[in-house]
Amino acid sequence: MGLYPEIEPYDHGMLDVGDGNRVYWTTCGNPHGKPALLLHGGPGSGASAYSRRLFDPAAYRIVQLDQRGCGRSTPHASAYDTDMSVNTTAHVLADLELLRRHLGIERWLVWGVSWGSVLGLRYAQTHPGVVSELVLTGVATGSNAEVALLTRGLGKIFPEAFARFLAELPEDERDGNLAAAYSRLIESPDPAVRERAARAWTDWETATIPAPPRSVARYEDPAFRMGFARTVTHYWGNDHFLGEANDAGNGEGVVLRDAALLKDIPGTLVQGSLDFGNLLGVVWRLHHAWPGSELVVVDDAGHGTGDPGSVAAQIAATDTYARR
Repeated sequence: MGLYPEIEPYDHGMLDVGDGNRVYWTTCGNPHGKPALLLHGGPGSGASAYSRRLFDPAAYRIVQLDQRGCGRSTPHASAYDTDMSVNTTAHVLADLELLRRHLGIERWLVWGVSWGSVLGLRYAQTHPGVVSELVLTGVATGSNAEVALLTRGLGKIFPEAFARFLAELPEDERDGNLAAAYSRLIESPDPAVRERAARAWTDWETATIPAPPRSVARYEDPAFRMGFARTVTHYWGNDHFLGEANDAGNGEGVVLRDAALLKDIPGTLVQGSLDFGNLLGVVWRLHHAWPGSELVVVDDAGHGTGDPGSVAAQIAATDTYARR
């Protein structure tokens, strides 16, 4: 099952969400179709034309946005004077609700990849009446255990890259929360320090998470690289702004703790068997704690959306939900 054809938006705009932020949004497909909200990863990656091809454009009204600080939204996180204190999970969840009401949508399917799956899960848990279904891939829940795995645990698998990753940090910052330590460097008033830290962070990202050439190439754009690294480390270094229930000691974050709140929402979890996030068993535990979910494990697929088996599973889900 292949991707649907490329399509262009039939409408777009900038939504004033407060705090000096304006969020860029687009709509594609059938204006009278089933609404679907697409949540990109990162945090800070920005919306992708690729992901809309997972939806039948004749059946869906496809809504995308660049979350605060990235893509075409303003101000961009790459600018040193951008206030990151108003870029948190709570702020972005509020933005989703503002956009839903702005577009006159009552309920929508929510699709998310990676960080987008964390955001989609928390959105459904806190606003269950407006989410009709969930389709999630490269699944994460935003727990501290997942951050610890991706920043320190994978050092045993990629020792050479990890040595370079640690070397950019001051020696007294190498034993704690590495994302928080990198965030402090990226907030330095010295632009050279900020740039070295952003480059080191994205080098670690490319060393540990296999990605198609188009995804790797974006890190060569200085604005994207800085905005992405600044946003990811800001979220990862602050428990994804999910609160004290995000406990790294047992791997149980607030999203997994509250999985039962999803019981009335059908959902499909499409997970690559080679996604390193599987090392913690989070996706399996989420599926078993969420009665209305289906778990589809795709052999030989990693973290993301592009493997053929993952594409087929996601499209099978969106096609099925289009008929609900």
